[in-house]
Amino acid sequence: MGYFEGKTAVVTGGSAGIGLATAKRLAAEGAHVFITGRRREELDKAVADIGDATAVVGDVSVAADVERLYQRVSERGQGLDVLFANAGTNHLATLEELTEESHDRLFDVNVKGTFLTVQKALPLLNRGASVVLMASTAAGSGTPAQGAYGATKAAVRSYARTWANELSSRGVRVNVVSPGPVDTPLWEEVFGERAEDVKTAIAAGLPAQRIADPDEVAAAVTFLASPQSSFVYGVELHVDGGMNQV
Repeated sequence: MGYFEGKTAVVTGGSAGIGLATAKRLAAEGAHVFITGRRREELDKAVADIGDATAVVGDVSVAADVERLYQRVSERGQGLDVLFANAGTNHLATLEELTEESHDRLFDVNVKGTFLTVQKALPLLNRGASVVLMASTAAGSGTPAQGAYGATKAAVRSYARTWANELSSRGVRVNVVSPGPVDTPLWEEVFGERAEDVKTAIAAGLPAQRIADPDEVAAAVTFLASPQSSFVYGVELHVDGGMNQV
């Protein structure tokens, strides 16, 4: 529908999974999309898939990297209309197993990274801009071995409520998307050879009877980023196949 014709978007963690699917949708709707991630080769492949896109290598938990991203956006000279703070990581460990290093890495990327991504975008956000944060149904599920990860996503949800209030006077909307299980490369990173078996077992317990395709979550993000959701502020949109709703 061309909802983002002439607009500028940023998608962190945009080289794979939900981030890549969202970047492709935004570009298809007319946006120039800046994507960021830690691996140049993967970013270059993503740009080829997306089309109208610019890749900036960086780690969202490092302030200097985030500032470099927005310097590139600033150089385009059109401000920023859509920000999808998507970059994140996961690590499975019970309370007994969780190390301080793993705990801190989760909070550095998922919480601090989200904070830096949004705070440092403030000078560029145009009136009417939309900010979408990536949370997770894990924030409220109490799933064993996902305590730290769920806590990071609960923090992101809390940020969204406050930022929706704080930025509303600038005409900037802030909302959250909370996916359930989605078929992304993160499964292999977390579960290794057990990934397919785990996906099958989880899908069997969902009303949808399957896990989501990244593009299904990207559709929800695109809705929250678009004028179609112009009266939506501070919402948490669950895209979970009924996992937490039925």
